[in-house]
Amino acid sequence: MVKSFRGHSSKHARRSATSGWLLILLAVIIAVALIVSVALGINAVKRNTSSADGSSQSQSASSSTHEDIQRSAVPQVSPSSTDSSDDADMDKARQAVDAMSMEERVGQLIMVPVCAGCDIASIASGVSSIHAGSILVTGNWNSGVSAVRQAVEQVKASTPQGTALIVATDQEGGQVQHLRGNGFSTMPSAVEQGALDTSILRAQATQWGSELVQAGITTDLAPVVDTVTVQRNTNAPIGALSRDFGLDAAGNATHAQAFMDGMHDAGVSTVIKHYPGLGGVTGNTDFTTQGIVDTTTSPDSPQIAAFEQALQSQPSMVMMSLATYTLLDANAPAAFSPTIIGQLLRTKADYSGVVISDSLSAAAVSGIDSTQLGVRLVEAGGDIACIGEYSLVAPIADGLNQRASQDSDFAQLVTQAATRVMALKYRMGLVS
Repeated sequence: MVKSFRGHSSKHARRSATSGWLLILLAVIIAVALIVSVALGINAVKRNTSSADGSSQSQSASSSTHEDIQRSAVPQVSPSSTDSSDDADMDKARQAVDAMSMEERVGQLIMVPVCAGCDIASIASGVSSIHAGSILVTGNWNSGVSAVRQAVEQVKASTPQGTALIVATDQEGGQVQHLRGNGFSTMPSAVEQGALDTSILRAQATQWGSELVQAGITTDLAPVVDTVTVQRNTNAPIGALSRDFGLDAAGNATHAQAFMDGMHDAGVSTVIKHYPGLGGVTGNTDFTTQGIVDTTTSPDSPQIAAFEQALQSQPSMVMMSLATYTLLDANAPAAFSPTIIGQLLRTKADYSGVVISDSLSAAAVSGIDSTQLGVRLVEAGGDIACIGEYSLVAPIADGLNQRASQDSDFAQLVTQAATRVMALKYRMGLVS
């Protein structure tokens, strides 16, 4: 019995020893597994909390709030995507202009007036014959939205299929409101608009813009961004007519932006004017050659800074003044100055869009051969010749065509200007 007992105890001891080693081994395995898991977890946390520049943050990115997730899910328009869209429009414009004859390219640079009470059929024929790219609905249209739209449609119907006309008007408010009657609100003057909160002005401009859309208008030659720097009643083109917002340069720019934003909300493009400002002269360039020389505006003047601020709201065009500025270029009106257009507007203000003249029917440029008006605009770097009097359309177009046929360098300038105009039309959605 004793022998038997001792044998059993020895086997039991061996089994116990084996079990002990197994338990120890299992514990080691579990411990190693735990250590590995912890290490992996720490690495994951580090990866999740790393910032974009590689630095570690104190809070885990994996604990993002629901609000954060919603924000990150919303596509954001970046400057690069906007630039890409502009590049695409320019590429399409180049292709379109490449397919045009030189006369068709010149036509893109002409804005033909369609005046109230005129023979619309005759004007429509003229628009078609010179391949005009734009029309200006001007004069005292008092018969309401339907009459304006009918005239616009009549002109558009006469143009070749696929022609995309920019249809513009001067709808500033106050004394400068060309379209009135049923369907058009009576717009307060710009000075009265300047007394409004910008949010209210934007909402009202949206309403005014929607009325223009109903009338077939694509572009408002407004707002005025000029800052009056002399006594208001002596400033015939702006202050005396309450055409500015009546504020300092920064306030004028802010209200101009609100006006533009409202028009854009309605689907109407805008034009800021009259670069670099008519607030320092006494004469009205439309009616006189006297008092139209500005001797105070410099490149760093606040009135020019107002235009630069307004450009942030992306007007479709910048309209050039017909006054002369001795501190900028004493040798030519702004619309004919390569210094003011090329160096000040396009380079300093970094504006690459369409440049349009003030009306070339104005008294300020009446001493210049009418066939050379468009030529001088294009030579200076401008694009669209705005014409207020129909009798000047043919001479201006003829002058451009003749010069382009004789001068290859000038023909290239015409091509570049026509390309900018067509790119604008693509951005406006007038062509696809």
